[in-house]
Amino acid sequence: MVIRSLTLGVAAALLAACAVGPDYVRPNIDTPAKFARDEAAADARAVDIATGVESSTAQAPSGDTSSGNTPSSQVPAPQADDEFWRSFNDPLLTRLVEDSLAANHDLRIALASYDRANALLRNAKLDRFPTVTASATASDSRASADQAPGVSRNNRDGESYSVQADVSWELDVFGRVRRGVESQRAEAWATASDLDALQVAIVGEVARSYVELRGLQERLRVAQNNAENQRETLRLVNARFDAGRGTEFDTSRARAQLEATLARVPALEAQVAVTMHRLAVLTGQTPDSLIAELTPVQPLPALPSRLDPGSPGELLRHRPDVIAAEHRLHAATARIGVATADLFPRFTLGGLIGSQAIDSSALFERDSETRFVALGIDWSFLDIGRVRARMAAADADAAGELARYQQSVLLALEDTENALVRYARARVEDQHLEQAAIDSATAARLARVRYEAGAADLFEVLDAERTQLNAQEAFADGRTRSASSAVALYKALAGGWPTRVPVREEVASR
Repeated sequence: MVIRSLTLGVAAALLAACAVGPDYVRPNIDTPAKFARDEAAADARAVDIATGVESSTAQAPSGDTSSGNTPSSQVPAPQADDEFWRSFNDPLLTRLVEDSLAANHDLRIALASYDRANALLRNAKLDRFPTVTASATASDSRASADQAPGVSRNNRDGESYSVQADVSWELDVFGRVRRGVESQRAEAWATASDLDALQVAIVGEVARSYVELRGLQERLRVAQNNAENQRETLRLVNARFDAGRGTEFDTSRARAQLEATLARVPALEAQVAVTMHRLAVLTGQTPDSLIAELTPVQPLPALPSRLDPGSPGELLRHRPDVIAAEHRLHAATARIGVATADLFPRFTLGGLIGSQAIDSSALFERDSETRFVALGIDWSFLDIGRVRARMAAADADAAGELARYQQSVLLALEDTENALVRYARARVEDQHLEQAAIDSATAARLARVRYEAGAADLFEVLDAERTQLNAQEAFADGRTRSASSAVALYKALAGGWPTRVPVREEVASR
């Protein structure tokens, strides 16, 4: 009768149970209707039209500046949700990105953290159900003569056998367990978003490194071509000197300029090698793995004319770092409820059922049955100071996570605005650098013709060749910056593609 009344009382308490602490509400953050710097892309196109420079018809400087596409080569503008690396139409880049998503070791670490968070969530969910354990003992004992005075030796021997199942269940009357599950679920979601954010970073790093590699190879080719032109100039100077029409001063100046140009080559070669090593490690391979594949020179990937960034509100729904910050705010809010629940009594329903006998053959007989049912109450009202201190700490954690979430929103907007204006300005810069490279190549060729005809001195030739080298190198560097700024813009927008988590079978096979 007592047990029945206890059961009815517990059922009534559970029906009336509520989860203490605040319910999570997504913070309302005001965002602009559009990106202020999205107009920069339109301004860049207006400048192109005003200057009469058409990207698709721009010419490379007389075979000296480009080994393929010009920096202005355009492809249709993709959507932010697209897997952006495919829009560059470079199969090798696409494969490198796919390899990095499948085998990058930093991603494998993040994937392990994600699996761990899910395991902890499953563990937290089990707290909502009774804990059942089983045990069995068999003992053979003998008491000493002092322990059992007057008892014969044989009668001091004894055996005992028992089998029992124990049940313990915390009755979640005030929602401590539910808030704990809620907090752990939000932490698992945050860890999943961390994995997405790392994918954004890894893919961005692969694309940026690949672009940098192609830009370095272009700069190396420019230096080597200019060195060849300057070697031809030195040959002409030497021929004039041998014919008695030049001076040793002219020969020394021409040789010095050639050596200065050749000195650029080793540093560029080293940077090319370092970038190859970086790409190999990003794809989960040894540094030497991609040398043979990446050594053949390829042009920089073609760039989209512009990319529609959408609205700031859409961006915040895409950015994994913002999503992770919001989930952590949710988790911190739920932990306030966990701390608040300690203000109220904690009810635990426990019990056991088993069998105990002094002979193994008597186990499970009716008279060997044992059982026990109890309702435990644990209340920290006498330690209220510590409870309120924990609540204050949880409140402070939630306030910090709110500030961190708000900061992540501002940083995401700043990152995108910066990427938009840099990409737009880099495209305009490209137009001027391209024209400068074309004109400097023309000037160097005409100076050499005039020198051979005796209408110009050597100083004009050397100055024109030096200007050509600087202009063409600046052009190659500008092309690289344009492509890198496009990658940075895609990275800032973060699209919908980060949801492609690494496949575990692919990871395990590496």
